[in-house]
Amino acid sequence: MTGTPALDYLSLTAVDFEVVRTARVDSVEEAAAVRGFPVAAVLKSIVVRLREGDYVFVLVPGDRAIDWGKLRRHLGVRRLSLPDATEARDATGYERGAITPFGSTNVWPVVADARIADLDTVSIGGGAHGVSVTIGSGALTELLGAALVPVTRSGVAS
Repeated sequence: MTGTPALDYLSLTAVDFEVVRTARVDSVEEAAAVRGFPVAAVLKSIVVRLREGDYVFVLVPGDRAIDWGKLRRHLGVRRLSLPDATEARDATGYERGAITPFGSTNVWPVVADARIADLDTVSIGGGAHGVSVTIGSGALTELLGAALVPVTRSGVAS
């Protein structure tokens, strides 16, 4: 199964997943509708800069937003920022809107909001616009070695 570095990476694992291809979407609500998932089960993969050249992936349920204070406390830093589109692509190999920790050009730590553990199955980007992966939430966090931490708040903007 090929098509993106994310799908190539996943095909080399023993994890069960399903690839879903749709038209490009412009919001998490649209993504949920075309994928047939509740918004809360569509994960946003956000790359966050800790310092120059050092990043972390944050997996956020679609109905939530990063709580920057909680994330800073968890990471033990005083400041975090979002890279611009070029820097995000350089850090991950993916365009904004298609970022995923799977098959990233650099292996960065992953923080997954604790609410993800309450979901059986999630939908997460597959490394290109219109490509997503359906995967068990436990398999996702285990495969990525993700820290499950409450790092979000209500609201959809991050």
